[in-house]
Amino acid sequence: MTISKGDKLPEMELVKATAEGPEKVSSSDFFAGRKVALFAVPGAFTPTCSAKHLPGYVENADALKAKGVDEIACTAVNDAFVMNAWKESNNANEVTMLADGSGDFAKALGLDADFSAYGMGTRSNRYSMIVDDGVVSEINVEGPGEFSVSNAETMLGQL
Repeated sequence: MTISKGDKLPEMELVKATAEGPEKVSSSDFFAGRKVALFAVPGAFTPTCSAKHLPGYVENADALKAKGVDEIACTAVNDAFVMNAWKESNNANEVTMLADGSGDFAKALGLDADFSAYGMGTRSNRYSMIVDDGVVSEINVEGPGEFSVSNAETMLGQL
């Protein structure tokens, strides 16, 4: 079942990519007591993710925060080292990278997708959500190959 507006995020362990290396973080701790703009990409360094999705959140970071977002986070089925390298190569210091290396978070949300036809295996669907104290207040899931509703501009309109 896919997570929906009003649902609480499942308790999962993610890995926060930091300059000092991987840091384990529980989803309940990370999202507790604040508003987080979370977006997911099928993979770091992939074309749409690198050219449009991540840059949109970097460019709109101040506007998102001005509308009450405490933190902007990105998740992908990549390891923390790849997520950190992607962050650094895109000057995305405004975005916290949360590695979902085995895709467990994507699966628990019901937002996993089979990218085997592209040699990528099981990944995350492209989506965005506003998470308020661990509860989904808005969710935007893209259809296969699309990029129209999970962007930062859509999220700004929802805040």
